[in-house]
Parts: sequence; structure tokens; C-alpha cells
Amino acid sequence: MKTALVQMTSTEDPAANLAACEALVIEAVAQGAKFILTPEVSNCIAPSKSILLEALSYEESDPFLARMREIATQSQVWILIGSLGVKSDEIDGKFANRSVLIDPQGAIVARYDKIHMFDVDISEGESYRESATYERGDKAILAATNFGKIGMSICYDLRFPHLFRTLAQAGAEILTIPAAFAETTGKAHWHALLRARAIENGAYVIAPAQTGFHYAKNGKERRTYGHSLAVSPWGDVLVDAGTDVGVSYFNLDLENVKNARDRIGSLTQQSKFEAPQ
Repeated sequence: MKTALVQMTSTEDPAANLAACEALVIEAVAQGAKFILTPEVSNCIAPSKSILLEALSYEESDPFLARMREIATQSQVWILIGSLGVKSDEIDGKFANRSVLIDPQGAIVARYDKIHMFDVDISEGESYRESATYERGDKAILAATNFGKIGMSICYDLRFPHLFRTLAQAGAEILTIPAAFAETTGKAHWHALLRARAIENGAYVIAPAQTGFHYAKNGKERRTYGHSLAVSPWGDVLVDAGTDVGVSYFNLDLENVKNARDRIGSLTQQSKFEAPQ
């Protein structure tokens, strides 16, 4: 299956982000892709909660989601919106960071709310508190499709290998890790962690990413690393999109999942042990 990774630079303007993403998704359709993935927070990246409050919508009225469902139906393709920031009456004072899988009939097959919040102090001048804006999810999601089982995650989840092992042991053959990865940590860890998750679980890893400069707040810039990656179940990098906005392609073949797991059977060989006291 021809698979496309959309790499983009979202801003605080959802309408502009939709136009930019729509053009790239339509380009992927024209190139014959049947599974198209976009990055984390495709609809909006903003420097403050107050801007998000004005910019974001509820899922049922989100224009980005509605348009992606239309394209999926019209073009008979699968689309994974890496994530949307959405309002929710079930969440008090915060938003959901939600990944959405859409089938070729435009139906929402699965939703995943990001479990691990990016609350870090990378350096004296670079820190993030995602939990101040977004409510953490509490449920791992395995989505069944007609081409394979997908374990869904978002960005900072990448650093928690037990999530991916749980998904793989539940049957995931494909692990989606859409991201808006910080440039500093991306340079140090992005490739190594994505390859590790693929190798550990004998699964495809597909990680469409945000790239470039998004905003400056109080003189502090927000930059993301780019380098959307697709990694084979054996750990080979099949796609590295670099730092430019655009679409990258690879062929998804689940026979490679079987081959990798037949050669390295660690998913079924986990031994119980007593933790240190």
C-alpha cells in the first residue's frame, strides 16, 4: 500500500493550516497514496491558551476534521489526522490532543487522546508545559483496518516504550507516532527512538512531523525538528523527509512485519521477574 507522510508548519490560524494541509493531502492522493498521515496538532499550534480558546473547535464542528473526512470519502483513502487540538465539554478548562483515523467512507474508525504530556525543561531558555493546556488521555488504542492493525500514539508518547510494547502484544503491526518534536531534542533523540520502537516491536513506525518556525513568545522561538520518518519492522529508515514542507512516500507491506517477528521473537518471549526493592 502506497503510504504518504505529510510534513507541514502549522500556525495559530486554523484556516491557513487547513488550506496548507489540504493541498498536501490532495497531492498525495494524486500520487496514488491510499494511506495518508498528517502531523501532531495539524489544525493549530499557538503560543498561548487564550489563542487556542479562540481558535479551536469542538470535534463535531471542527472544519479541519470535516474536510479530511470529505477528502477520504471522495478519494477512497485512509487518513490519519496525526492530531487535532479540540475543545471538549468532558474536559474542565483544557483541550484534547486527539489523533483521528478516518476510513475511505469518511467514518471515524478510532480516536486516541495523547497519554503522556510534554512537561519538560530542556534548558534554561526552553521549557514546555503541555499539561497546562491539554488534558492527558488514559486509554491505549488499537485500530483495526482492512490493511493491518494500527497502534496509535502522539509525539512525547515515543519516550515510553511500555506503551508500544502493550500495543504490539495486542496485535499492532503499525505504530503511528505523529509529532511536533522540539528541535533540540529531535536532533539528539528522534531517529534513535523511532528506530528503537520499530525494532523492539517488529512493527512499522510511521511518524509524520511538524517542521520549522512556528512562533516567538516573549522572545522565545518555537521550532520543530521535521524529519518525518517511516521505519521498517527491521529498523531500516524508509523515509526521512528532512526539514522541508511536503509529502514523502513509501510502500507499506505487512509481510515485513511477519518476517521480522519470525526472526526475533521477543514479543512472545518476555520473562517475568521480580523488580528490585
